[in-house]
Formats: sequence, C-alpha cells, structure tokens
Amino acid sequence: MKFSCIVFESKERAVFKTEEKDVVLSGNQVRVRVDFSAISAGTELANYHALPNTAANAYQGMHVTGDSLFPIYPGYSSSGHVEAIGPEVKNLKVGDRVIPQWCGHCSVFIRPETQMVMIPDRVESIDASFTQITAFPMLGVRKLKIELGESVMVAGLGVLGLFAIQFARLSGAYPVLACDFSAERRALALKLGADYVFDPRETDFIEKVKAVTGGQGPNNVVEVTGYISALQQALEYIAWEGRITLLGCTRVSDATIDYYKYIHKRGITIIGCHTATRPKVDSQPGKWTEFDDFHTFLKFVDAGRIQVKPLITKVVSPRDAGAVYHEIGFSKNPPFGVVFDWRDIEK
Repeated sequence: MKFSCIVFESKERAVFKTEEKDVVLSGNQVRVRVDFSAISAGTELANYHALPNTAANAYQGMHVTGDSLFPIYPGYSSSGHVEAIGPEVKNLKVGDRVIPQWCGHCSVFIRPETQMVMIPDRVESIDASFTQITAFPMLGVRKLKIELGESVMVAGLGVLGLFAIQFARLSGAYPVLACDFSAERRALALKLGADYVFDPRETDFIEKVKAVTGGQGPNNVVEVTGYISALQQALEYIAWEGRITLLGCTRVSDATIDYYKYIHKRGITIIGCHTATRPKVDSQPGKWTEFDDFHTFLKFVDAGRIQVKPLITKVVSPRDAGAVYHEIGFSKNPPFGVVFDWRDIEK
C-alpha cells in the first residue's frame, strides 16, 4: 500500500514523500486512514529551525551521528477513519472516525485499538484533528486551579493561546485577558471570549493590564509564547501570590530574571505544564490523563461550547508542505491554525 508523509530532511527543509509498504495487522492493531492533521506551530517550528531542547538536537545518551536527529517526522495531532482492523479488535469497526493518539502528518497509521478515541457523530473531522493539540492548553489551564471569578491573562495568541482563552472562560475566570503583537489575533481572541486584549509593545501595557484588574494584576497567567521577555512582563503585571503556567516551551534561556524581586518576594508560583507531567492513568485534580482531556474537548465541541472553525486559517495539501513551513517559519505575520487535508492524497 502507498504511505505518504511529511519529513523535515534537514534544518528548514520540509518535503512530502510517498513510498510503498507492506502492512499486515495483528492482534488489536487498527489501520487508520488520516483525513486531516493540524500543525502545532510552536513545537514543529522549533524542530524545523533546530532550536535547543528539541528532537532536532541530540539528547544525552542517544546514539546519533553528529549533533542532529534529522530526519524528523513532524506533527502529532490528526483525525481519520478506520480502514482495517486486526483479529482481536473489539470496539472499533471499519469506517469509524477516530483520533489516533500521537499521530501526525502521514496518510496512514497503525496503532493499537487502546490508542484510539472515537469522534462523536456531530463533531466534524477537521475540528477533531485539533484534539491532541488542545490537550496542552487544557493542561495549562487546569494546573492553575482557577477559582470562580479569578482573572487570567493568556500571553500569546497562537492556536494554543486561543484555545486557552476558551478553557479559562469555561473554568470560571473573569476577566479573561489576552495579549499578542497581532491585531488580527487580538480581534479573534475577543470573539472567542476574551474580555480585554492588549498589545504588549505598548509603553503603558503593564499599567493597562493592572487597571482592568482593580490595580492588582491578573491572578493567573498562561504563558504561551515561550519567550523569556514575555515571562518577565508577566512577572511585572501579575498579582501578588499569582500563578503562572509555562505552556509555551521556553527552549532558549536568553535573559536573566531577578528571582528575589519578582518571584520569591511576591510569592509567585511558576508551574511547568509539559504533557510529560500528566498522569498516564487516573486523572487527578489539576491534571487529567490525555484521553480524559480528549473526551472533554470533543464533548465541548459537540455541545457548541468550544469553537474550532474560527482558528482554522488555511487548509492545504500535504504536497505543499515545503512552502507551508517556509511561510510559517519566516513570515512576519505567519498563518496559524493550518490543517493538512489528506483525503485525496493517494489519488
């Protein structure tokens, strides 16, 4: 059978490849034909640009040649339908629409049945392709343990930040604040439930943030940019004894922070929320399993309480991957919410 995928062959070089593979299913394995896969720009571009603390650089203990782990197969969030099942599969049948766990930009995946989540009938497959991605902002918001009426700032309005706004609002946050350089993204944040939006480049940015929170600053911050400069700003406007989750991956530590002045003295809590910190089984207060978060997201979409469509700015062919990643990686105003459409890729 034909198998197609997107590959980062080297730094800042994305290509589309197709090859023939023989596949025989065994046990509870399921073959999924991918319909859509969503780009997670932060993680994927970090590897595309070969930044520190990514798969594009050799981790200690790995046996690699040189200092690079290219080629890299990017992506991790997709939706598809069951094309074939192994002899021991019990709960899925051919034609079922599913989320295959940790499956990215490829036309076909083989996974155990236990690594699949069914898509509800009323949820469109293109919306469902964001399911794995949304588990990250959901974790970033959960770990704050927001109390009803507490204020929240979401710093950085890519896909993760725009979902974080919606999750914070559902968690009882008020007001919900958001900041980003892009006027387009700030406008979208307002449509998705933010109460106030700001441009962090404004000279009176911090004063404005404090003004709409009664002078004290927001109780919570979801830091999505991954930049030390944005974290420094958050430390300057956050309320006394506030909480910050590091949703964006700060891969480059290019500045110093006065920990005594901004963290220790003011009782600030900084919370790492990498997905590796979530439990494998049995959800806990403040951190749920991936599958529980998957079901929660799909349930909210099904009920119309989470919006996905406004976040989708481009639907493109995987064959155009080279141009797509170049645009996202080098444009001054890159598109967000980019989805690959795999439905006719083998024709």
